[in-house]
Amino acid sequence: MIDMIKKIQLYSIIGLLLLSCAKEVAVPVVVDFDFEVAKDDYSVPVKVLINNKTEGAEMYEWHFEGGEPSFSNSRNPGVISYINKGEYTITLTATNQDGSSDTKSIPIQVNEPIHIGFEVTNIENNFSPAGYTFKNITTGANQFYWTFEGGVPENSIKEDPGEILFKTPGEHKVRLEARSDCESYNFEKTITVSPYLDIDFTYTIAYNDDDYQVPVHIHIEKTAISATSYQWNFPGGIPSTSNQEDPEEIVYTIPGKHTISVTASNGKEIKTITKDIEVFENTNLRTFPNVKLGINTAHLNHTIGSFYSIADRRVYTANEIDDKTAPTIDLVYFGFSNSFGTNRFTSPDDLSDTTFPGIENAKKTKFINSQESCHCNASLTAIQFDTIEDDTLFQNLIIDETPEGVKDFDNSIVPRIVLFQTQEGKKGAIKIKRYVEDGQESYILVDIKVQKKAQ
Repeated sequence: MIDMIKKIQLYSIIGLLLLSCAKEVAVPVVVDFDFEVAKDDYSVPVKVLINNKTEGAEMYEWHFEGGEPSFSNSRNPGVISYINKGEYTITLTATNQDGSSDTKSIPIQVNEPIHIGFEVTNIENNFSPAGYTFKNITTGANQFYWTFEGGVPENSIKEDPGEILFKTPGEHKVRLEARSDCESYNFEKTITVSPYLDIDFTYTIAYNDDDYQVPVHIHIEKTAISATSYQWNFPGGIPSTSNQEDPEEIVYTIPGKHTISVTASNGKEIKTITKDIEVFENTNLRTFPNVKLGINTAHLNHTIGSFYSIADRRVYTANEIDDKTAPTIDLVYFGFSNSFGTNRFTSPDDLSDTTFPGIENAKKTKFINSQESCHCNASLTAIQFDTIEDDTLFQNLIIDETPEGVKDFDNSIVPRIVLFQTQEGKKGAIKIKRYVEDGQESYILVDIKVQKKAQ
């Protein structure tokens, strides 16, 4: 009995010792965690993934200040959302059945979303040198870095950088980097600075005034870069001044040298350019040298025409005569063959004695083909023709057609002078200088002098 009691006492002591050893080896709780922000974007809305690295715990108590959800008992609570900016705390308290407990808190800064942008204002105009101001309309950022390509200054860290000057024409990139404590965004615009002021012009003479004899009508053809205003001066012209960008027709009625000038401005630069034009006394005479008129086969074969238009200053072949060109024809030469035994100038409205078909709306022109047999008062020698510099001789000529005067002529007299008067009353003369034999392409070579206007 005594031995049994001793054994029980011994077992009790061993049990107590074992219990004491069990308490000494209890597992402690060590809380540890971190988090990842989705896309590293700390601007609301923010998504946070918790990474729990706690050891020794069996129970978890999460508090997500400002988060959704705001509380969790899960070891891995998943994704926490933050929809409002602010500084918050994530706290984890972990325990186990041994009574061990630990707590850890980590702050998280949730920022207002960055909306980046800026507005550009041109101070005066965009002609070089051009000044611009930039209004920062970015929200959610607290740091700014500006870059102005080709600007003065070239960069700035101010929220609103003030006036920036661009001296070089062309395109310039303006970049803004906006930052918060955790992220940054970039925004870019391009501004265009117009080139430096430049101005030039040419003038063209009206078709009928290309001999520069008054009255002379001119048209200005301007080339300008970066100009906004113009002042034209035409001393001696009508009008004498203009502030139009493209002046209307200018007329010079006084012979002599005249100066055309234009002053252009764009508010920053002024440039002036001048050019001279010289106009002459009106001789009321047109001269057309070395005109080829083909015999009838050349005309009908469309190689060398026989029809001449004073207004158009050109020869027409048969295939070029249409409703538009027919009424312009003043002179018709009919050469029967390459032997030049039968030749005459005939009125465009009377082609019945030629091989040419009649033309619609044709003009009436009077001719004296043979002065030597016309029995008329009109007379003009080759020497006189060569010395004509104005229409004085033509004014006194009386062009009357007679049966003898319109007769055919041959090539026995060279040069031959043929007189004519157009339907409008303009008088003129044709000097036949050469008869050129070339088969069906034979032609005569002539000079023509005629009044500009009937006198």
